[in-house]
Amino acid sequence: MPMHIEDYALIGDCHTAALVGRDGSIDWLCLPRFDSPSMFGALLGSEDQGRWLLAPADRVLETSRHYLEDTFVLITRWVTETGEVEVTDFMPIGDRRADVVRRVRGITGSVRMVEDVRIRFAYAEAIPWVRQVHEAGGPALLAVAGPDAVVLRGPKLSPRDHSHAAEFTVSAGETVNMTLTWFHAHREPPAPLEVDKRQAETEKWWQEWASMCIASPHYHEQVHRSLLVLRALSHAETGGIVAAVTTSLPEQFGGSRNWDYRYVWLRDASLTLDVLLGHGFEQEADAWRNWLLRAVAGDPGDIQIMYGLSGERRLSEWEVPSLPGYHGASPVRVGNDAWRQYQGDIFGEVMLALQSARRVGLNETKFSWPLQRALMSFIEDNWSRPDNGIWEIRGAKQHFTHSRAMVWAAFDCAVRAVRESGLDGPVERWERLRDVIREEIETEGFDEKRNTFTQYYGGTSVDASLLLLSQIGFIAADDPRMLGTVAAIERELLHDGLVLRYLTQSGVDGLPAGEHPFLACSFWLVEQYARSGRLDDATELMDRLVALCNDVGLLSEEYDVKAKRHAGNTPQAFSHLALVRAADAISAAIDTVARVSQPG
Repeated sequence: MPMHIEDYALIGDCHTAALVGRDGSIDWLCLPRFDSPSMFGALLGSEDQGRWLLAPADRVLETSRHYLEDTFVLITRWVTETGEVEVTDFMPIGDRRADVVRRVRGITGSVRMVEDVRIRFAYAEAIPWVRQVHEAGGPALLAVAGPDAVVLRGPKLSPRDHSHAAEFTVSAGETVNMTLTWFHAHREPPAPLEVDKRQAETEKWWQEWASMCIASPHYHEQVHRSLLVLRALSHAETGGIVAAVTTSLPEQFGGSRNWDYRYVWLRDASLTLDVLLGHGFEQEADAWRNWLLRAVAGDPGDIQIMYGLSGERRLSEWEVPSLPGYHGASPVRVGNDAWRQYQGDIFGEVMLALQSARRVGLNETKFSWPLQRALMSFIEDNWSRPDNGIWEIRGAKQHFTHSRAMVWAAFDCAVRAVRESGLDGPVERWERLRDVIREEIETEGFDEKRNTFTQYYGGTSVDASLLLLSQIGFIAADDPRMLGTVAAIERELLHDGLVLRYLTQSGVDGLPAGEHPFLACSFWLVEQYARSGRLDDATELMDRLVALCNDVGLLSEEYDVKAKRHAGNTPQAFSHLALVRAADAISAAIDTVARVSQPG
């Protein structure tokens, strides 16, 4: 059975990523891209769905792990009764290859190690044809099935019931290398990797990237790791930013709220871009804007809320019978039918991100402003449509208040582009529509009796996304209507101190009720507290949230408060970008308090 979600660490090469358990098993790996079919899929089943275990053969007394500073080079150290050993796991970056490296180094004494490899291509539907080969550098294993092939180099492996295993002993000062390389089955295996060189180059690449970061004065460690996670989720060649590296990790254990997050949501990517820009990463902004221009090229009426890494449009959802699901949570889904939905809020997020790019000095290209003009033209004709909302409900469309506020934000950004940046556009018409939408939201999306904005027009429930109204500038954070909304969210959506997205038992999403608090929503509440003068509350909640990061600083989508477990896909871009924004808001609030308290 797979480990708890928080027991996994990420390694990646900005093309794909693997999840490595504390037990030394790589239980999730899709090659060569984030959205490729899995070859190690034990995360969504058992070892029979594919894994690569490398661990001490005898009883482990102590386990610890960490990343080398500012990298995704993972060091796992085990203490046994006979000695101490460490394994270095990483994916070399920047060479257009698809490699995984595992290095065992003896620290003290001697430790007997076991390696167990079960390769299962195509989401565990294809057990490969495997053969041993002999190379100048030692033994190698070739595995081929359909279009996929890997070569595994290292200690000689022996066949054992649809797996291959080896045992070897590592003494103090000794190092044993293992490498796995994916390649197209119709080609020859790539040459062996220069492991020392590639490790040094990979460490240098990550550390140079991290060195460009504008440091965070508060929660520095968590912010820094979160920014690294966001970079690891960004595809090096296309510029697309995936929401997570996994599919179908359940929002409700044993339930059916299992979705594929290995795609590029305009919303998540836009918010990620804004966070990266705020910490000095302008190159990533340019790459993402180029991705956006390619992905949405054509009729603005055909814009989707999400795309594949290269801008693929058809992401049809299907169920995978060969993967039984994480601890039995089924179905396992590949693809995501949310690509068919209309979500009006994405226009606001895209326009806000591009406005941030302008603010830091990223010049508009001959395509980027015309694209925004085209999007605004579409919104002018469609702004009043009901939609599926930020949470991608699969029930009836509604006039969601958050979606309509984000449409307001799109018009506001367009107006500012003309008034403040000198770009061309029908600014008077945009201003008029912006005012019309504001009036509608304040009339239809606000419950005067309860003094709160509502989840959707005519509804009585609240939604955590309403916390974003102050963040986008629709309303001041300390406006009485915003404070009333916060009070309603605290009453209705706080669950053991963390924030639910909305009440699933209302039936609004068309799915069975039940899920855990959504971590990004709790970070939104931190930001709202900080912006509205509740700095102590902001810090108290932030301290609790960052303590939920696992031992290597990763967050998933949700958190099961009672079982004290991560839930949902991991690592989750939305959670990490919301962490950064919350830390930035606390820093800004502390600075404000300091300025006010200074004499004179």
